[in-house]
Order: sequence, then C-alpha cells, then structure tokens
Amino acid sequence: MIAREYVTEGLPAIRAGVAKRVITPPGEFLLAGYFHERIAKRVRDDLYCRALILESGDCRICIVTVDLIFVGREWGDAARALIAERTGIAPECIMISATHTHTGPSADPGYRWSMPEAWVAGLPEALAQTAEAAAADMFDALLFLGRQEECYLASNRLGRTRDGDEIFSSQGVLGHAGPVDPELLAIGIREHDGTVRAVLVNYGMHVDVIGGDIADFVSADWPGIMDEAVAGVYGEQAITVFINGCCGDINHRLWHETRQPGEGEMKALQMGRAFAGLAINAIEKAEPMEAFEGCGAELSHLQMPYYTRDEKIMAEMEALRARGDDLEYFEKATLGAMERWDKDGQVADVPLQVMRFGELVFVGLPGEVFTTWGLQIKHWSPTQWTFVVELANDALGYIPSTDQAMRGGYGAKPILSRRLIADAGRQMTDWVQVAMWRVWDGEAAAERPRMGEGR
Repeated sequence: MIAREYVTEGLPAIRAGVAKRVITPPGEFLLAGYFHERIAKRVRDDLYCRALILESGDCRICIVTVDLIFVGREWGDAARALIAERTGIAPECIMISATHTHTGPSADPGYRWSMPEAWVAGLPEALAQTAEAAAADMFDALLFLGRQEECYLASNRLGRTRDGDEIFSSQGVLGHAGPVDPELLAIGIREHDGTVRAVLVNYGMHVDVIGGDIADFVSADWPGIMDEAVAGVYGEQAITVFINGCCGDINHRLWHETRQPGEGEMKALQMGRAFAGLAINAIEKAEPMEAFEGCGAELSHLQMPYYTRDEKIMAEMEALRARGDDLEYFEKATLGAMERWDKDGQVADVPLQVMRFGELVFVGLPGEVFTTWGLQIKHWSPTQWTFVVELANDALGYIPSTDQAMRGGYGAKPILSRRLIADAGRQMTDWVQVAMWRVWDGEAAAERPRMGEGR
C-alpha cells in the first residue's frame, strides 16, 4: 500500500519553535554599507528578527537572525544572556547572525553611522522576546534536509590582474580570483500533518541588491522577498530563516552580458523568488531526518592581533594626502579609514562557535568571510550537513584567504575592509575543523577558555 501521509514511525522525537518580530527603526536614519551617506526616508519592507529553536531530549539549540548589516558584539552578547536566562538554552547553543542587508541601519557603536543609543539598547530585549515566543510555541516536528546548487546568480567579485594583484572588478583582468560555493542547504520544518512552519536556508550571497549606492529606503532585500515567496506557497505560518554563508568575495553581478536586471528592485525580486524556489525544491524532494545521534556545542574566543599600520601603509597615506581632493571614491574611503584607525598593536577577541544537532553542524564566524574558507570547513567536516554562517556573534571585518590578504583587493585591503592580521582566516578555520570533530565526538567543553594567537 502506498502511504498517503508522511511515514513517521521510527523517526526521532524532535520539537521546534519559530517566531519573528519587526525591528524596523522609526523615522529617517542613515543606511549602513557604503562610504557615503544614504538616508532612509521610507520603508519598502520591514526588517525582522527571527528565531528558530530545535529540541531533541535534553539537546536544544537556538538560531537568531536579524535583518541588519552586522551583529554588534555588545548587544549580541547581551541578547544571548537574556535568551539563555529566559529559555534555559545554554549560551554556547545560541547563535546570533546578521543577514547583511545594506538597506538597513548599523547597530554597532563603532560604526560611523550607527543608530541612536536608545534604539540599539532595545535590541537585546527584542531578540530575547522573539526567542521566548519561539520557545513558547514548540511543536512536534519533522526535519526535511535538502540541498540544491545555484551557479548562475552568484559570481566571485574579485579579478586577478596580469601583475598578480587583485581588484574589485571584472574589467582588464585574467579571470575570477576565487571560487563560488554553489551549495544551497535548506531544512523544511514541518508539523506531523505536513504543515510547513519554518524553512532554514543557508547560501553565501552578499545582501546588497535592492538599493545600491542610491538607496533612500529600508528593505530586507532579497532574503525578505524570499521569505514572502515561501509564505506565498506554504502559508503565512511558514517563516524563512536565512543564515548567510561565506560571501565576503561574492556578488550578484555577473561577468557576462545578460538581458536580466543587474541590480535594484527587479533584481532583488528575481533573486528572492529564485532562492525561494530552490529552497522549496530542496525540501519537497527531501527525506526527514532519520536519526538523532549526538548533540553539543562549543563557543570559544581566539585572541588575534588586529592589523597594525606599517611603513608601507603610512607612505600610502601620505601619498593620498598629498593629492588633496584629487581622489577617487575608494581612495577617499581608504584615507579616511586609515586616519581613523585606532587598533595598532591591539588584540581582537574573536568568538567562534560550533553547534551540533544530530546530523547537522552549524559554524558561526564573526566577519565577512571569503568563500574558500567556507569550502574548506565543509570539506573537513564530519557531516555533509554543515551550515557555515558568517557575521555570527560579532563583526570583525573581512576575512580573506591568507594569500589574498597580501594582494590588496577589496575585502583584503588593510583597514578599509580587513581589520585582522593576514592569517586570521586560516587560524579561524583550523580552530573550527578541530572543534567540529570535538563536538561531533562528544568531547567539547561548553565554553572553552580564551585562546592565544594561534598557530
């Protein structure tokens, strides 16, 4: 006999909860993401905080996302503490990440155009209430694990020049300077009657499509459109939680001629609908998670030096100053960033996180991470279901590959985009590899002590 419903006999007992809450600031404010002022004068679509809780027996993890460009360390840590206190979920099992929309505010006090302190001060409570709402509405769940590949909508935005340098352009270069990770991972979270309550999506793509450098409105960009499209298929109860993958060197602009829109609202609509379709395709063809064999988490803090200005960069500063007002856009931004830099000789506290929930492993990295590091983490992971999440728990600038950090393309340029030492990415991914296997084997300590500079 052919089954007419999902066959749940023998599946692990899993519960889930999901919620979302509007966090759009009131009034006009400066948008984050560019080196010139852009003022939000209207709201195209709201910004949200979303929370997803997964539970099996004594194992519980919580993933919180915000439609912001970064997670500020201070309010992110405060939110984690509140969520842990109110839900009982261990702090190391709570991940907070940003979608990285460029048509929203900055909530990082260190950013030049941050929101008023009163609004930022309210974020921990908003995130905690969202997680509380998810915890208060738990249901028996089936997890459908799926994957798709998408290579058309993404491109590596750096190009290698004939002289061995790398630039933020496709013009006059030999080719792409790095890879694209085509993998989209999706988890469909259903009630036992088949109702979809949440879709978790992981893909590496910059969220800077809908507004560009002339935006004057608020928007969650294409992930918000993806959420709307998924809800259009499954119903308003279906919440899409987007966790951005490694995309420090990834853009939506293509390197070949096309009649498709290149940016703006039409491009965001195309991408949001396309990624919704991929996620729906993935989970509709997927089987539910068959077993639950292991749980754990580790949250550690590496002590890693910030970049320190040397003679070469000081000479570059003087040369830029000498040109006065005769500077291009990125040159002006570079000089301003170099002059404001106050981290010489200092050490960054770098939070790194690994969480396991059965077959699933979630890795949290605190920056805009180049694709090669995400691919390495997946390659050395103990499971095929490895969700690498950038801009998680903090924002410490771009994390290029070690060799690219020396070539100076955007994302690798010291101070302008890269804040840490050149080898930061290798040290982070080495720690993650070891931690994934510790957690997988059940050997991880809940919160390990602060670690030294690295190898």
